[in-house]
Amino acid sequence: MTATDQPPVDEVDVLHRLSLLDRFLPAWIGVAMVLGLLLGAAIPQLDDWLDSVKVGTVSLPIAIGLLLMMYPVLAKVRYRRLDEAMGDRRSITVSLVLNWVVGPAVMFALAWLFLSDLPEYRTGLIIVGLARCIAMVLIWNDLACGDRELAAVLVAVNSLFQIAFFSVLGWFYLELLPGWLGLDTEALDVSMWEIAKVVLVFLGIPLAAGFLTRLIGERTKGTEWYEERFLPRIGPVALYGLLFTIVVLFALQGDKITSEPWDVVRIALPLLAYFAIMWFGSFFLGLRLGFPYERNTSIAFTAAGNNFELAIAVSIGVFGVTSGEALAGVVGPLIEVPVLVGLVYVALWARHHVYRTPERSHRLEERT
Repeated sequence: MTATDQPPVDEVDVLHRLSLLDRFLPAWIGVAMVLGLLLGAAIPQLDDWLDSVKVGTVSLPIAIGLLLMMYPVLAKVRYRRLDEAMGDRRSITVSLVLNWVVGPAVMFALAWLFLSDLPEYRTGLIIVGLARCIAMVLIWNDLACGDRELAAVLVAVNSLFQIAFFSVLGWFYLELLPGWLGLDTEALDVSMWEIAKVVLVFLGIPLAAGFLTRLIGERTKGTEWYEERFLPRIGPVALYGLLFTIVVLFALQGDKITSEPWDVVRIALPLLAYFAIMWFGSFFLGLRLGFPYERNTSIAFTAAGNNFELAIAVSIGVFGVTSGEALAGVVGPLIEVPVLVGLVYVALWARHHVYRTPERSHRLEERT
């Protein structure tokens, strides 16, 4: 192979550019699921033990796991870059529409289409559709050579939007819209205030902690220390919290899962459709609007990704750890990681075959 035949550096070994923990995330989740099933079979009284101390409606051990999931994610957000959002209003506007109008609507439609006879799983997927990605999207964006600064701004904006609108949209898609469409929601009893309380606890507390951690860390040690030394140390804590929550959830839901394994497959199908529709739809929209590759890639991955940590926390907080809603949230990252790794390769292919030359990328940027 000649030098000109060598693949571009950014297309080589995408998986090896992930950390060890992120690279094998589906495997870790699978191990946690199996461990949970074995634990549930070995300790039948686990449910009573977990319920002995509660934070609201959530047992204390599970609440700790959920908070540990969320804190490192929100400590990574670059909050000072929010003021930069106004510098690229067109990209921000497109991203907000995709994330907060199109994304939840697409998941709502897919959930009713694939799971019309399984209301708990359907509700869980709708909640997943409302939780916009604020963590892993930065990894996918870097691997695909997207615009880092734009991705950071989009993450920060989505964090604030989740605090402001998650509970309202939850009430709209779970109660109001199905009623308008004449869909059966008799099995669902949830209020906007119930969702708001859970969001306030499991997003509000780690958001405040993440903001203060960055503020104090950068002032006392500097941005370089915070980004390059502190964040890598606390990053794995989110995965540990996620895996702990999965172990507990599968321990408590073992009988349901083993008796109805095809339910997991049925949950996975609309998720696969969702990732494909959102990523390809966003990417082709960006092409039509003339966005350069880096900006288009950041918008596409932000639109396709979801904050499964928040979705799991809300589902457990509102419906309980043994609910079908919680199980639907857990299946999410199991599907998302391999699918979005695949989409990284698609993006890099598009960079060299759709955005063929630097001159074309420049012409596209001039159109914006």
